[in-house]
Amino acid sequence: MATGDSPNYPIIDSHIHLYPESELDTLAWCGPSHPLHKQHSLSEYATATGSPASLEGFIFLETDRKHDLAAGAGGWAMPLMEVEWLKRIALGTPREGEGHGAEHAQLCLAIVPWAPLPSGAEVLSRYVTEVEKHAGASFGKIRGFRYLVQDKPRGTMLQDGFIEGLRWLGRKGYVFDLGVDLHSGGKWQLEEAVEMIEKAHEGVEEAERVTFIINHLCKPDLSVYNPTDPKFVAWRTAMFKLSKCSKTFLKLSGCFSEMPDSLKTAPVDEIFLALQPYLVVILATFGSFRIMYGSDWPVCTVGVEDAWKKWRRVVERFCDLASLSQEEQIMIWSGTAIKAYGIRELMQ
Repeated sequence: MATGDSPNYPIIDSHIHLYPESELDTLAWCGPSHPLHKQHSLSEYATATGSPASLEGFIFLETDRKHDLAAGAGGWAMPLMEVEWLKRIALGTPREGEGHGAEHAQLCLAIVPWAPLPSGAEVLSRYVTEVEKHAGASFGKIRGFRYLVQDKPRGTMLQDGFIEGLRWLGRKGYVFDLGVDLHSGGKWQLEEAVEMIEKAHEGVEEAERVTFIINHLCKPDLSVYNPTDPKFVAWRTAMFKLSKCSKTFLKLSGCFSEMPDSLKTAPVDEIFLALQPYLVVILATFGSFRIMYGSDWPVCTVGVEDAWKKWRRVVERFCDLASLSQEEQIMIWSGTAIKAYGIRELMQ
């Protein structure tokens, strides 16, 4: 795994974003003044991680490219451009200057593109057909889809079309990556997410129920250290409810973004102590067999020096102090991601 006498368990980074400099203007959130407004490709990722021998690969998550649901297929151009970009990574066929090569292809274990979930099952089916055309030989690596709801209006997750789309994903064997934000959006997002999952699974046979992979612990406010604080209680309550469904998994990722600046720059042990109330809850609710390690690179680097390695040490500290068994630690570092995304056959 890395430091000291810790075991060198295989690592799958379950949550990273990549984009070339030539496509920066397609990102909905990244203007010229943004600290991440530059190429973030595999060469930069390799530098950030130090390319440890234990890193088996990563799962790519869509980067919220510009789109327009109202325009139908005409609004899909930039997300489909991202699918083409990931195809070049997965097949090891870069364009000049894109920052990756044939040697990086094996690291791309799974791809989770954007999808127009609110548009309903019929539109979603047409969209995935287009994804297959653009992905070509890399289509088998597409294991699920994401439509970020953290910045969307109330009720988005509960629309008939959204629920239809989730049920379609379940029938087709795709997972849904769920991105909600307690810190910036409010506790209603978590309450709505619980209701959404219930609606998506209601009356559906277990085998066809869509799997939900929850990003970044639902983004709690990590300036709150008091377990009796109403914000913490709301988050904890949602974690218990979300974990009751056996087809939900949780990414131990994205925490730097929700920390106060003073904590981001603190030593690893201090960060771990601040996170301990949250880590206790996720272990009690989801358990190590439904928790997966993720870095949220390059988002994790904003305001944090050597962020990928630092987060790895925090998670390592968690595994050590929680006295997790070898099997439990392997699940967090790689096994849960393999199970949730169904990628074991892709790694052989």
